[in-house]
Amino acid sequence: MTVEPPYRRIVADIRRQIAEGRLAPGDRVPSTRQIARQWGVALATATRALTTLRQEGVVSALPRVGTVVAPHAGEDSPPGPAAARGSGGDGAEGAHQGHENALIEAGPAHDRTLREAGPEHDRNRTLRAARPGHDRIPRGGRSSPAPGQAGHREPELTRERVVRAAIEIADAEGLDALSMRGVAARLGVATMSIYRHVPGKDELTLLMADAAFGEHSYPPERPAGWRARLEESGRALWGLHRRHPWLAQLSPLTRPLPLPNLLTHGEHMLGALEEHGLTASTMLDLQVLLYGYVQGLAVHLEREAHALAATGLSEDEWMDLHGPAMGSIAAGGGHPAFARLMAAFAEGGYDLDLDAIFELGLRMLLDGLAVFLGRAPGADAGTRDAEAAGSNAPDARASR
Repeated sequence: MTVEPPYRRIVADIRRQIAEGRLAPGDRVPSTRQIARQWGVALATATRALTTLRQEGVVSALPRVGTVVAPHAGEDSPPGPAAARGSGGDGAEGAHQGHENALIEAGPAHDRTLREAGPEHDRNRTLRAARPGHDRIPRGGRSSPAPGQAGHREPELTRERVVRAAIEIADAEGLDALSMRGVAARLGVATMSIYRHVPGKDELTLLMADAAFGEHSYPPERPAGWRARLEESGRALWGLHRRHPWLAQLSPLTRPLPLPNLLTHGEHMLGALEEHGLTASTMLDLQVLLYGYVQGLAVHLEREAHALAATGLSEDEWMDLHGPAMGSIAAGGGHPAFARLMAAFAEGGYDLDLDAIFELGLRMLLDGLAVFLGRAPGADAGTRDAEAAGSNAPDARASR
């Protein structure tokens, strides 16, 4: 008697839920971690089950949303999972793509791009709404023979394909879900064949990061002025972190990664500063400050994705659940400023928009830098070089 592989039982179960209408087109299906817990299988088995469903055209993987039920034959593509459909943002896909293009191709006039959606538009959820990915349906479309069927021809396995598959997993599930077995399952190959192209997960992660940072290239003609160039760098990095939130989890600022494509962004920032008579240490401090600002804010993109996967609650649903407790704190009398804010937002609520906060912070950082650069050449008082020359200013690093 032949025993059905565990992943096939999972595939059959999810297919049955779709057939019975418990999962409709556009609804999220369980993530790899949820499948592993629910069915008691390894992550690689869960990954193989989702990969099989994708290859069969039953589900589609949407970056930063997860895996959703694909439209039935003859239907239009779904607008995204239930949470995205309820966001009130019509044309979410176009809004997301337009936002992403604006971030990556941004010029000095970008300041208002993020606010072009209407006042009733929930930007946070729209930016995470469905966007067609190149992994949605395998090459050849829904009618292509599945692996193992006659006429099916697998593309040649290359390092580039391995890295791209790993990026797709990290985009959809986060770095914690990444494994060599999972990548192999996604590509439909034996795990050992992955090791012929990449020595291990650590090396794979570095290759992924370098490929992700390399998705943006700066035009040969640089914008005029240091501010416009730093805005260009900041927005490019923010756009890449928005597309790949796991980038913010890779390494602390104190341990920079030796990645050529990451250095390209650093080169662009340093080039904007090198004509101002700054010391080498000050230039690096300013570069680290700007990159650290992007990374620090982008950390919350991945944390939100983890929270959504762990709780199943959207941001709005979480606030609905915890709002009464916030109101009780405000009514307690010990936090009067907070209470006044709560009262001010009682009608319309507060939209915590990370894109708007990014723009606000970038503007304030560059306003401060403008004041700093307006000093006389060589007036770097307070920097570590001035301190080494005899300044009495305290060195925060000495207290570590």
